[in-house]
Amino acid sequence: MKASHRFHSHSKLAASFALSGALLLSALAPASAHEEGALAANQPSSSEYKQYLQDNYKIALPSSLSRGEFIRDVAQVLQLQPAGTDNKFDDLQPADPVFKSALALSEKGILTSSSVAAEGPLTEEAAVFIALKAAELKELAYTYPDAKISAALAKIHVSYPEGNGSGLTRQAAQELAAAVDTGLLPSEWHDTFQLGQPASDELAADLLGGVLSFKGEYKNYLGTVNEPDIYSKLYKAYKAEDLIQVKELQSIVDEALKQNLVTGYNLKDTRYNANFDTKLSLTYGHDDITHAVQLIGLLRSEGIDAKVQLEPKTSAFIYLKEWGEPKQTDSYKVVQIENGNYIAYAKEYDIAFEFATAEQKAKFQDVIFQYAKKNSENATGLIASSWWQPLYYSLTEIKDYKEIANNKITKGHYYAQSFSLTDKTADIAAGFKKLSPDTQVTSYHFWVDAPFYNYLLGDYK
Repeated sequence: MKASHRFHSHSKLAASFALSGALLLSALAPASAHEEGALAANQPSSSEYKQYLQDNYKIALPSSLSRGEFIRDVAQVLQLQPAGTDNKFDDLQPADPVFKSALALSEKGILTSSSVAAEGPLTEEAAVFIALKAAELKELAYTYPDAKISAALAKIHVSYPEGNGSGLTRQAAQELAAAVDTGLLPSEWHDTFQLGQPASDELAADLLGGVLSFKGEYKNYLGTVNEPDIYSKLYKAYKAEDLIQVKELQSIVDEALKQNLVTGYNLKDTRYNANFDTKLSLTYGHDDITHAVQLIGLLRSEGIDAKVQLEPKTSAFIYLKEWGEPKQTDSYKVVQIENGNYIAYAKEYDIAFEFATAEQKAKFQDVIFQYAKKNSENATGLIASSWWQPLYYSLTEIKDYKEIANNKITKGHYYAQSFSLTDKTADIAAGFKKLSPDTQVTSYHFWVDAPFYNYLLGDYK
């Protein structure tokens, strides 16, 4: 952000900078080899899904699963709890570990039989049937005529309909066919899929990840650095962004500004969260979209590829009356407060990057220091609107980064946050609680680039 917009908590010098799926391609008609190759290229690997399940849901898949274990995992990723208590099952009791998960799935029409066979092995087709209904694709599946079923099942070497010995009912065949065509059953499984075969942990991961993707709960990103249309996507996402205004949150953090508890904060929206792997990701903050476009081009020219997500952000800070009459625009608003100063609200953004490797994540800082960090007033050879203190951070520890803290309050899918030095965390959290005793304050540590850390200490360079 511009120098006049930047603020840090508990500093007398100026202010604080309080910070702040893949497109699913469905083809109901048979895909060409080129189209299937493109789908496969965009399909996350089972190892990526496993990591995501572990990081976000604490699900660790065993090498072979029972039906009950898979039912439990599906209920967990969908965050389902049963509404009732009546036992609908012939082979489960309320005290059984999987009972609540099975009941929750039954209430949603994901399990349709009174027999769960929770301790039995999970077959490949059973996993697909459960996943398809969990992904809310069953109505689509039941539109399939026989010819379409046959064409889809031929891709996985299953004959349909007559005299094939598969044992599939028409409804089961429809579900399996729709899973093939929509990509819920990824193309890499087409040659090895076998009816009656125990489902592996890799297949279970792909299906659970597919459910998350169809429900919009997997990684959220515009594209990758190397995609030719990433610049257009980034620019359009920024143009669609408005100032975030949340009265319930702002009444708390604006009062914190007035009391000098913090001198800046951000407002963000969790619906834009990237949900990236924290070990491979960084978040980069700025206010100039030209800078973002050039940054993507810079990374591309340096051989760095990464997933890219734009997360809208509004920054708020004290605008001093001696700075002159503020000029308001659609992306910059001010409200005058009792002492004659203003609270300013500025449109900004965070870009979340998930790199292919930890080495590329580490290399990011070298690129920024060389091409996107201002070291003198008349510096040349930098991308547009480079700052003295570029701001980027990691939620996991990384060499040469500095530890700071975030202080966060939430209302629905919106949250306000203020960055601070770690020794200020308790004071800020206590101050928020004093202003709003019923508000939950979340504080945690993370790692930021050294120039921004120095800025928090009061060094404008």
